[in-house]
Amino acid sequence: MPLPEPRDVWNPDRYEKFRSERSAPFFDLLALVERRDAPRILDLGCGTGELTRLAHERLGARETLGVDSSRAMLERAAEHAGAGVSFTAGDIGTFAEGGFDVVLSNAAMHWVPDHAALLPRLTSLLAPGGQLAIQVPANDAHPSHAVARDVAREAAFARPLGGFVRESPVLEPESYARLLHRIGFAAQRVRFEIYAHVLGSREDVVEWVRGTTLTDYEKRLDAPTWARFLERYREKLMAALPDERPFVYTYRRLFLWAGGTR
Repeated sequence: MPLPEPRDVWNPDRYEKFRSERSAPFFDLLALVERRDAPRILDLGCGTGELTRLAHERLGARETLGVDSSRAMLERAAEHAGAGVSFTAGDIGTFAEGGFDVVLSNAAMHWVPDHAALLPRLTSLLAPGGQLAIQVPANDAHPSHAVARDVAREAAFARPLGGFVRESPVLEPESYARLLHRIGFAAQRVRFEIYAHVLGSREDVVEWVRGTTLTDYEKRLDAPTWARFLERYREKLMAALPDERPFVYTYRRLFLWAGGTR
């Protein structure tokens, strides 16, 4: 029996429930970008578009293009279009338009495989002297992500998922540093940062992950099976996390910036 075609299950309202916490790494990412006169910016994985608009304004861009594959996200992003900002549907893993002064991606590249091949391709989208600025979640060791993989491997879900288990393609920082050097960038910064998000309770972690990582399972399952998956995930995660209020959700993220050529 063929598996159903994955569907768009991104929910802007659920994603933005933790807007403040999700935005913090974005501002740290922007701080890495060197200010230039009126750059042309590409935002890959723009989501709801609010941060794309902020990047456009804070970097003084003449033009900013946001790209996302989710129709629901792009419908919300349309509210932020105009005055130099536009949005388009596209696969961030294959987007090919070039000539940008800044290629920016905040919390999106972990959906794209093979980063060793991805970074040179993203570099090809830059104008001479352009900058690459990327932030990706790297929290797979946390129970919030590890439990999802465990549930996906259980017999009740492995068959409906066709054996799919979400594994992050994010590399160790040393690998990115070597890649950026081989590509030919003159300057680079690569680092991990740990964010301590203070949530109301451990139950909020379920809603956080449901808005992002768990979408990769939801889109592959029919509604009844997805409901069972989510309940099993909740059960196992609550057993793995301490019952503290407020709950500190630690989240590791990787930042990389590169600019210039040798």
